Amino acid sequence: MFSASSATGPSSTAASDTGRRRGMTRLAATLVATGLVVAGALTGAGGAVADEAPAHQGGATATLDGLKTFDSAILRTNGKNQKLPAGLFEMTVDGGGTLKTYCIDIHNPTQDQAKYLETPWNQTSLGTNRNAGKIRWILEHSYPQIDDLQALAKQAGTGPLTERTAAAGTQVAIWRYSDDADVRASDKQAEKLADWLEKSANNTVEPKASLALDPVAVSGRSGKRVGPVTVRTNAGQVGVTPPADAASGVRITDKKGKPVTTAVDGTQLWFDVPAGAADGSAALTVQATTSVPVGRAFAGATRSQTQILAGSSESTVSATATATWAGKGAVPAVTAKKNCAKGGVDVTTRNTGDEPFTYELAGAEHTVAPGRTETVTVPVAEDQAYDVTVTGSDGFTRTFKGVLDCLTAGTGTDGLTTQTAEQPTTTTATAGGTGTASGPEGNLAETGSSNATPLIAGIAIALVVIGGGAVFVLRRRKDRPSGD
Repeated sequence: MFSASSATGPSSTAASDTGRRRGMTRLAATLVATGLVVAGALTGAGGAVADEAPAHQGGATATLDGLKTFDSAILRTNGKNQKLPAGLFEMTVDGGGTLKTYCIDIHNPTQDQAKYLETPWNQTSLGTNRNAGKIRWILEHSYPQIDDLQALAKQAGTGPLTERTAAAGTQVAIWRYSDDADVRASDKQAEKLADWLEKSANNTVEPKASLALDPVAVSGRSGKRVGPVTVRTNAGQVGVTPPADAASGVRITDKKGKPVTTAVDGTQLWFDVPAGAADGSAALTVQATTSVPVGRAFAGATRSQTQILAGSSESTVSATATATWAGKGAVPAVTAKKNCAKGGVDVTTRNTGDEPFTYELAGAEHTVAPGRTETVTVPVAEDQAYDVTVTGSDGFTRTFKGVLDCLTAGTGTDGLTTQTAEQPTTTTATAGGTGTASGPEGNLAETGSSNATPLIAGIAIALVVIGGGAVFVLRRRKDRPSGD
């Protein structure tokens, strides 16, 4: 079964989503430990929400606060000039932290308070952009990574730069590579910076995820260890907490069955399911506090222009993986990810059972033999919200939702608005420029503080009082396998 609906505008969706996001953020803040943890939550059998796959594949999740440090630029298209703001956005990370980003999607608008997810390049327009590596070079060699504006101006030969003009010049240089845009900065010094960055840029590789689990779904037999799930992170260490439901007997272990209490990049985690355990599933969420690597892409959970990271404070990041087990029959593990090269969503099903797994997807029936893996690409229109459901035998369902945003040329938009109607009036910019967010040991230039700092500090204090904690997700199934 498959359905795709158009992304709604900011007026209707953003208001309702904002309330839910705030509630979820407050809940997450009380669960995040000081340091690094693995967490989860109990789920009830058969719930519709339990069958919906996590939307995030790993890393930081943040809310857009708006354009904060900017000047103006002139975009020329179809023989006409349009003046538009150009500079740095700020985002507040769920669970604590601040991000600074530039736009890499000039023809699409932003949505106020939109939710953003750390996303691999190949699931954005960067995946097919041969100049993507040059954009990362620009980020690493300009503001805010280089916060000594006098030194930056001397190196680029621009003349005096302010935070505003440095941000505008950097954004203009990025747009020339991200959108192949005919754009120039309004300020002469900013334009000189943009020219220098454009000419100097070299291709660099995509940065690794701040935190991810690979794969995000595994399956196997009860009485055995199900996995492995490999930790990928730039954090020095992550903590792994045993299941809260000790009576279930399911543990998180290494390959030899030894319980795992800490993990690092490359650690393999296994779900140790006891013999005779009822058919069911479990999910673990790994959390850490780290600085998100410069150059990571951030895609909107709803339709909102794609961003690229210019700097990060120490921020909360997370990743989730699920395991499904059964005593006999088909045992599927289903995952999905955007495929920008094919213009759709790749749904991959692996069957580790001893019987074929038959399922329906996008109106067609598919069968995966025991021990085999099959990937089906479901076509999705650009800028379209998708809702993909895999329906199998014995009531198995698995749902994946998101928005396909793979192109930089906007569809269905009049003009070339790059911000919401409320921006930039909702920002804190002044004629003298704005401060930039800073965080402990992050990769943001320490030249000021954001308006989210008091909130983050309050969360940190609360976490010290609350302490760490983790809950392991365990769902028992009496008569059918679950895709959760």
